[in-house]
Amino acid sequence: MPRTARIQRDTGETKIKLAVDLDGTGRAELRTGVGFFDHMLTLLARHSLIDLTVEATGDLHVDAHHTVEDVGICFGKALVQALGDKAGIRRYGSATLPMDEVLVTAAIDLSGRPFCVWQAEVPPEILGTFNAPLAEEFWRAVASNGLMNLHILCHYGRNTHHIVEGIFKASARALRQAVEADPRNPGVPSTKGVL
Repeated sequence: MPRTARIQRDTGETKIKLAVDLDGTGRAELRTGVGFFDHMLTLLARHSLIDLTVEATGDLHVDAHHTVEDVGICFGKALVQALGDKAGIRRYGSATLPMDEVLVTAAIDLSGRPFCVWQAEVPPEILGTFNAPLAEEFWRAVASNGLMNLHILCHYGRNTHHIVEGIFKASARALRQAVEADPRNPGVPSTKGVL
């Protein structure tokens, strides 16, 4: 069966349509109105090999917070929908990768239990119209709505763009592993028999 999902979310702050294909090629079609965020979502799609389509309109006259967080909510919900009962997946994924002077580790467990550990100091810098600490808001929303354990650790780094980019790339690579089919285990990867 295709591992795809479509989510629509309409609130007083945002209107979002989001689609994923977990078995894609990393194609991204993005219109959030926040250039740097689109750049990060492009990296997320490319490094996870998840096809990602996002159309978002939000209260950008206020700031990008609601748009970024609500896209994270939708992405998390789409992952849950596309994964179904999670039979045959690896469940766990992790990646440590450099981004110039930055080193980031991301680890994911698609456990069905939301938890986010964020050990990354992201300077409060504006990147285009994206307030860099919104990266944490996005990934917290993904973890909570994607029912996953997500641990992010930035070991070191100075350049804010590189820190945020490293986080998105490492998380994407970890997610790619976690959603990947495990040819040795066609069942649900849990002794409980359910995730």
